[in-house]
Amino acid sequence: MSDIRYWIGFQLVPGIGPVRLRTLLDHFTDLETAWHASAVSLRASGLNQGAVEKLLYLRSRIDLDSELERLQQLGIGVVTWESPDYPRLLREIDQPPALLYVRGSLLPADEFAVAVVGTRNATGYGKTIAERLAGGLAENGVTVVSGLARGVDGLAHQAAIEAGGRTIAVLGSGVDIIYPPEHRRLAERIKEHGAIVSDYAPGTKPDGINFPPRNRIISGLSRATIVIEAGGREEDGQ
Repeated sequence: MSDIRYWIGFQLVPGIGPVRLRTLLDHFTDLETAWHASAVSLRASGLNQGAVEKLLYLRSRIDLDSELERLQQLGIGVVTWESPDYPRLLREIDQPPALLYVRGSLLPADEFAVAVVGTRNATGYGKTIAERLAGGLAENGVTVVSGLARGVDGLAHQAAIEAGGRTIAVLGSGVDIIYPPEHRRLAERIKEHGAIVSDYAPGTKPDGINFPPRNRIISGLSRATIVIEAGGREEDGQ
């Protein structure tokens, strides 16, 4: 099993995603060896020159002990492919994230999860449906997964908590940067009744391009996805 510090390190290297990380693990067996490998060995593993140069540049500047300490100070946990609590359903998607940053807790019971997502401009009827569905699911022991966005997402999280259930928020930013800002208090409640997760490193600001990729995690954590009043070009979860 690789030292968690090296998972964190590789997560910070642009261009090394799940596919390339799997290649490195297959070639070097563990990420510590890959992290310290020479340029020649890295190229032999299948990394292209650009990825090798980025890795060599960043590993000389990243203090992995400090990165790990920073996460601990922020109360952020790390779950990797090698972690026993990595969500089983998420493993089954195409290119599952190698690492998840977590505030709160992921439990085995969260395997029974349904995503409730939708427009941020819900009608009165849509709001009622979102609250009833999410609340009903939570009352029956189903974890409600959503994206903490305005509108349906926020209502779904809130209803799950008020029903005494669990809920998971998947962010398009670092787990230390809550967006939209008016959901900060809700995020604290989610942390107490579930988890806030992201595959983006802490400090990553919300950006439009981040939201569509995070949707694969929302669906990957869930056995089904319920979409409420979302059009063909919804606001990408913002």
